[in-house]
Amino acid sequence: MDTVMKRCFGDGKDFYEKYHDEEWGKPVYDDQKLFEMLCLEGAQAGLSWETVLKKREGYLAAFHEFDPKKASMMSDEELEVLRTNPAIIRNRLKIFGVRKNAIAFLAIQKEFGSFSNYIWAYVENTPIINHFETFEEVPVSTDISDLISKDLKKRGMTFVGSTIIYAFMQAIGMVNDHLLSCPCR
Repeated sequence: MDTVMKRCFGDGKDFYEKYHDEEWGKPVYDDQKLFEMLCLEGAQAGLSWETVLKKREGYLAAFHEFDPKKASMMSDEELEVLRTNPAIIRNRLKIFGVRKNAIAFLAIQKEFGSFSNYIWAYVENTPIINHFETFEEVPVSTDISDLISKDLKKRGMTFVGSTIIYAFMQAIGMVNDHLLSCPCR
């Protein structure tokens, strides 16, 4: 029996299809892009990924294109002003968390040479390719996401629970969870 090829998610919504087809599950090694995805995944906490994607441009503008050095130097006043910005999710803890995470991110870069070196070591620099037929089979967290989450929290990051970290791992291609029936597999 032939399998019908169908996108994992995003059908019918151009911006969501583009994200699925061009980004999700593809390995990312660029530190600034890694910081962006870490921040966006943290912003998703309690919300849908679709909501975050729709506000991505607003986040890029608000947080200096996710330059961790610039984000780490944002003042309390700058961050408070962002609480009135409808182009982003206006949760105070999430907004201030970007600066907090930027500071920890820079420390990790200094220690490991890059954040990419740090994060990809958890999978021995090789993406985990899963073989799921349905999204019900896809875990929301794993032992590896638990380890990363615990370590990032110890290093001072916030909004980095194991479920968020597993979604981050999927987003940056550390884990490829494209379903077997997906043309992007």
